[in-house]
Amino acid sequence: MAEQAEEVTRKKPEEPVGDEGLPPWMATFADMVTLLLCFFVLLLSFAEQSEEKYRDALGSIKGAFGVKELRAVSDDIAQFNTSKAAKEMSSKISHDERILLGVIMRIKSLLEDEDIKLKEGTGVTADRDGVVFSANSASMFEPGSADLAPSARNILDKVIKVLKDYKLNLVVRGHTDNRPVSTRKFPSNWELSAARAAVALNYILDKGGIEVSRAKAVGYADTRPAVPNDSEENRKKNQRVEFYLHMPQRDAW
Repeated sequence: MAEQAEEVTRKKPEEPVGDEGLPPWMATFADMVTLLLCFFVLLLSFAEQSEEKYRDALGSIKGAFGVKELRAVSDDIAQFNTSKAAKEMSSKISHDERILLGVIMRIKSLLEDEDIKLKEGTGVTADRDGVVFSANSASMFEPGSADLAPSARNILDKVIKVLKDYKLNLVVRGHTDNRPVSTRKFPSNWELSAARAAVALNYILDKGGIEVSRAKAVGYADTRPAVPNDSEENRKKNQRVEFYLHMPQRDAW
């Protein structure tokens, strides 16, 4: 009996049996991850999904990497040709597009009083942010210079009228063809296009009393041709000054 009792005392105590399944901490962690997932799904459902903002952000990224951005032209505005069509479209387009449509109508009405010679080389186009009024450099400046021609004042006065009628910002863009320019005053097309844009803008600011914060000028030389520089007629079309009238909330060049 003594030997059996001694043998029992020598036996080690048995270890407690562990719980089956996952450890308790893992269940708590899984619950927390599930709650976080539900929280972010709710945030996403409350967020406003705007395709236009996404495209603007994408365009900004492309611009930062030097990729040329082509703005989408509004189909409703591009198809505008009569006042009757404008009335039919007014109920289908947004407030901003309605303003831009009014700008197009205003510019076209101002051009109706001008002679055929002044109208040559002018045109009106639009994108989702603004309206581009283009004028041929031959009607704006003396050949090979940045001196305003007499007919230029008629065009610039019309731009001033539109800026006074509508609270829009302005970008004056100077363009040339691909023929090289080399003079003491204008060593290249860059200086010529920038000087022409600046002279046109200066006239608008001085005579129109437009706030400086609403306008800016830029020269693009021959980097943005409207048509290929493969003929004399096309080169004349590329020698132009564009007046981009855009919404104030949009920064543009």
